[in-house]
Amino acid sequence: MNELAAWRTWWIKRRWYERNRRLRRRWRINRHIARAGAFVRYPIEGEVLEALDTGRLTVGENTLLEPGCWLTFGPGAEIHIGRECFLNRGTMLAAAERIEIGDYVMFANGCFVGDAAHRHDDPDRPITRQGFVPRGPVRIGSNVWFGVNCVVTGGVEIGDRAVIGANSVVTKDVPAATVAAGIPAKVLHEIEFKPGGASRR
Repeated sequence: MNELAAWRTWWIKRRWYERNRRLRRRWRINRHIARAGAFVRYPIEGEVLEALDTGRLTVGENTLLEPGCWLTFGPGAEIHIGRECFLNRGTMLAAAERIEIGDYVMFANGCFVGDAAHRHDDPDRPITRQGFVPRGPVRIGSNVWFGVNCVVTGGVEIGDRAVIGANSVVTKDVPAATVAAGIPAKVLHEIEFKPGGASRR
């Protein structure tokens, strides 16, 4: 590749990978988010504007996305985030089909939610070109709390008011009102709710 072609390739990649840093795109993202009554702190990565424009991304009122969040979408995929959610720094949502997040859900730093697995079984193709296999929608109930660096895999449902411990990998459904942790995450105990006071965690 000659130098001119190399620079042209670099410029095309820069326009794609750095697209959300353009002021016009930020203004358009902000317009969608303001209409929803939510807020985004930049930088934000992924096909956010395209998904907002087509209704494949919805964000509920008073939800906050902290810097470094990354939302990525396969063709036709959807992500729906409820009201008053908190996505801390570095949270990634990767949808091949559908991710649903209820109201009042809190993600600590570095969480990952994805509904697909990367293929790795074709010996004749580089792993970076093998694509993804959907594993089923992810459904997260309301009032769920994720500790730092949690991973949620495809086809998983997490019930209302569940708590997922830090550094856990959720590969199976988690019932409502339970604490789960580990790799893979397992239910440790039910939450003993005490209205007006602290619950046992």
